[in-house]
Amino acid sequence: MIPQIKRILYTTDLSDNSTEVFEYVMKSAKRYDAGIIILHVLEPFSVAANPIALTYLTEEQVKKTSEERLAYVKDLINKRLRTFCENDPECADRVESIELCEGFPPDMILMKADELNCDVIVMGTHGKGLIRSTFLGSTSKRVLRRTRKPVLIVPLPREEADTGLDDI
Repeated sequence: MIPQIKRILYTTDLSDNSTEVFEYVMKSAKRYDAGIIILHVLEPFSVAANPIALTYLTEEQVKKTSEERLAYVKDLINKRLRTFCENDPECADRVESIELCEGFPPDMILMKADELNCDVIVMGTHGKGLIRSTFLGSTSKRVLRRTRKPVLIVPLPREEADTGLDDI
């Protein structure tokens, strides 16, 4: 039996492809009368970068920078959402929340999908050329290998993809 879809976790890396992916998410949400949770995962400073940052900044300044980064991303997502939903009043009502967190993207996506009781995960991929047709992105691959939830991977449209080795 196919489970009902009542909540969709839309993961975004804020790339150019993310608008295309959100179109799939919105159409699916309308079709299944489902809510949408938007998730963006920011990777923390690397192990090497953190000590360097602390050499020049206080711990409080590093924390403030991180908070500013989260605020900037949330504002960017809200602006994109307003633009996308300009002509569709139902659009914004479907979005239940915008979630931002720091961590290793596959881990955070899986954790949030469970924590927020999502029925399906929707992700974009932006592989290019030969790599595009052979492999998924590393985050997509890691999520697919570890989840028991359905995952929809939306590729970059063919006309926007780098032709790379496909033309040879």
